[in-house]
Amino acid sequence: MDTEGTHEAHDTRSGTRSGRRVPRPAAPPMPATPPTSPAPLPASDSVPPSVRIPPVPAAPPVPPARPAVPPGEPVQRAAGQPTAEPPLVRWLRTPRRATAPGIWAYGHVPKAPEEPDRVPARQLIVGALISFLCGWLLWSLLWNGYLGNYWVWPLAVLTPDSWRTTDDGIQAYTWATYIYYGLCIALLVVVFGRLGRWREVGRRFVLPLLRRVRDRRPQAAPEPAADRAQWPELRAHGASDAADRLAAEARSGRMNDVDAARIERAWRSVRTGANSLAAFTDTVLRHGAAACAHPSGQRDLPARSARHDLLAHQVRIGTAAEDPRNPYGHRGAGIALDPALLGTSLLAVGPPGAGKTSRLVRPVVEAMCLQALAGQCAVVAVGAAGSSPVPDDAFDVVVRIGGPDPDCDLDLYGGTADPDEAAGILAEALVGDLTATLPGGDSRRAATALAQLLGPFHTAYGRFPAVAELRELLDGSPAVLARLRTKLKAAGEESLLRELDARERQGGRGGDVGELLADRIALLDRPAFAGFFDTSGRTRQVSLRALDHPLRVRIDLPERGHAEASRLLARLVLAQFTECAVARGDRSLFACVVLDDASHVITAEALRGLQRLRSANAGAVLTLRSLDEVPEARRSALLGAVGCRMAFAGVTTWDGARFAEVWGKEWVQTRDVTDRQVIAEGAAMKALHILRQLVTGKAVTAKAVTVRTVERERWSASDLANSVPAGHAVLSVTSVRGEHAPPVLVDLRS
Repeated sequence: MDTEGTHEAHDTRSGTRSGRRVPRPAAPPMPATPPTSPAPLPASDSVPPSVRIPPVPAAPPVPPARPAVPPGEPVQRAAGQPTAEPPLVRWLRTPRRATAPGIWAYGHVPKAPEEPDRVPARQLIVGALISFLCGWLLWSLLWNGYLGNYWVWPLAVLTPDSWRTTDDGIQAYTWATYIYYGLCIALLVVVFGRLGRWREVGRRFVLPLLRRVRDRRPQAAPEPAADRAQWPELRAHGASDAADRLAAEARSGRMNDVDAARIERAWRSVRTGANSLAAFTDTVLRHGAAACAHPSGQRDLPARSARHDLLAHQVRIGTAAEDPRNPYGHRGAGIALDPALLGTSLLAVGPPGAGKTSRLVRPVVEAMCLQALAGQCAVVAVGAAGSSPVPDDAFDVVVRIGGPDPDCDLDLYGGTADPDEAAGILAEALVGDLTATLPGGDSRRAATALAQLLGPFHTAYGRFPAVAELRELLDGSPAVLARLRTKLKAAGEESLLRELDARERQGGRGGDVGELLADRIALLDRPAFAGFFDTSGRTRQVSLRALDHPLRVRIDLPERGHAEASRLLARLVLAQFTECAVARGDRSLFACVVLDDASHVITAEALRGLQRLRSANAGAVLTLRSLDEVPEARRSALLGAVGCRMAFAGVTTWDGARFAEVWGKEWVQTRDVTDRQVIAEGAAMKALHILRQLVTGKAVTAKAVTVRTVERERWSASDLANSVPAGHAVLSVTSVRGEHAPPVLVDLRS
């Protein structure tokens, strides 16, 4: 503006000395191409023949021009605007700061340190504004002479008269006047700034705004060595051509977040020596963003319901509530789960309708499927038929046990050829929930009885028995045992004949475990399951031995009319998963099993298996309607075996007491305020107290504040049962590295 920096004309009320007017000089003037086909994965990443996924076309179509950006960041561009930064490039450049386990790292800005005596924002801003107006008013009164000319007296005293009377001194006096005015203004700023807490306003409101602006400008044009959108690590190791191709794919919109995560995973295999740099570069140059594709050919899920950050391996499930019981650094921050947390396993407890399936299981399964497409994990999702929150297209294989026209079958013996291992897994599934009533208190006798039959049968027929055949063996059918004995004699297997003889002798005794095993296996020997659990090799079967590949499996359990069989199969899947995950030779992929409704699944062996998963780069997600679905003797052990615990709104006080016990206590400061009546001494003081009581209607009192440090439960049973709002849950997490976060109240709707 042309008038900026100028002053109004001065009146004759200016300060004078010796009858001469002190001049106020005027202010000085202002200085004036898409990919053709996806590259196959290396041999180590291909799906094994046991899975038998249908063949994939050699050249799957490139996904349509769908915005390559994580959910929650839609592309908005008005007509006529210049082309903005591609969403994927912005996503790659966004900083990720994880200040504590479970914090959503994408774009997270840590909160300033907590201030117990923090002034409310409204009071602070109003006070700063009032002090500014008061300072402005005072300066205006001084400038226009309404308060006299005494304030310029020091200027007249400290400068010689010659500066105001001679032409040579007028310039020096002009600069002295400017300096004096500046000192006066600075004094007003200091005084009224302290009164209005201007420094606090700048620290709480101005500096964070400047930091956000600064953070956006590295994002806009970061240094090439730190720009993830330019793939600097590839350039640093001699793959500049591949980096240029990938950067062009990201700018053009042909790359999405799954592609970026998958190619980074492939690059890590090059850095570890599993694959060669030349093969990686050639694949990227030929196929671009579609390089190193998943065996299914898919590069994204049909739909997403949650926000995912595949570079940080996180899925956001909610926001930490602004609740005083939450840690200060968590309040208002996003809450997320990742393999580092799920590797300690997660237990979620809540009544039906609390949101376990829609707000926990669905985001977690969705995240695991996306990470499987990126070559980072393998997932097995288990639930009741018809209740899966994730569509069929998100999985490589869907096993519908008991359904009509099955496309795929489940291996009853977990893909093993060892009779003892198969017997242990099957015994856990059949009688694992009855170990308290078994002789010896565990399932070892049941496993021994099964091994005495599975070993001879496998040697005689080259396979394990089908369900009907195993039932006949356990029932002690003479014809079946005679045929088996004949084959063993012909093969000269004397040791296996002794095993078979021992089983026949034990079967004739009272209380033999074989009768219980036969009754339990009969649950699967039903017409509804006639086409399942085939051992002849004529059907397509899923074996959990393939957990070292990026496999996505969903198993639908029969629910209507077969509740007991469904629980048996859930125990079977969990037992197979824990055994196969631990036995993997290559543990680079995170393996995750999700059991939506793990009632009657938690056995003594299952608890030991959950603890073994942590060191095997694997984890489990279990949901329960109530801890009453777990035997009382195992409830505390279950809460101790998992590292992540989640209590949904509506849990009972009995369940809340278990969570309160495992979450422990903390030291907190309590303030006790007491009022005591002030006794007036003297007539004047008594009159003043009477007048004050007439005006306020209250007796004159003095407050006494007592501050104590006491030990209190983080979340009491009553708080968990009555104070958790609908759509919320209390979550505590622990990482495989031992980092942990206290329980946090999470709003699962945001």
